[in-house]
Amino acid sequence: MRLWLLRHGEAEAHARSDAERALTDHGRQEVLQAAQQLQGRSLDLILVSPYVRAQQTAALVKQALAYDGELRSVAWLTPDSDPREVLAKLERYAAVELLLVTHQPLVGGLGGWLVHGHRQQPLAMATASLAALEGEMPVAGAMDLLALTHPQRI
Repeated sequence: MRLWLLRHGEAEAHARSDAERALTDHGRQEVLQAAQQLQGRSLDLILVSPYVRAQQTAALVKQALAYDGELRSVAWLTPDSDPREVLAKLERYAAVELLLVTHQPLVGGLGGWLVHGHRQQPLAMATASLAALEGEMPVAGAMDLLALTHPQRI
C-alpha cells in the first residue's frame, strides 16, 4: 500500500467556524506545489475531510493531476479525529494507492504513529506538506516513510 498524507494549504485565520475556513491565495499556491509531487502517480482514491479548506485542497489536487477518480468526503479526517479510528477505517483500503487530505494535529500524529509505532514522534507537517508512506497494511509502526516534502516559501 502507498499512503499519501497531505495537509491542507494555508487557510484564512478567521471564519464563522473552523470548518468554514477557506484557503488563502498563498495556500492555493502551496497546494499546487504539493500536487506536483503526485504527478504520474496512480491514485486509486482521494479521501478528504469535510472542512472547506481540505475540500478546496483536494479539488486543486484533482484538477492539477487531471484525476478522474473519486474524491470521497469522510468525517473521520477532521483536525480532532482519533488516529485509532482512522487506522481502523484505513484497513479496508490496504491494497490501494490512497491520498488523505486532512489537518493538524491528526495528520502529523497519524503519520508518526504509522512510521514509529507510537504517537510521541509526529511527522512535521506544515501547510501543504506531503508525506509518502509505504507498507503492506496501514498498521502502527509497519509503514516506511519514503518522503516528506514541504512547499517552498514564496
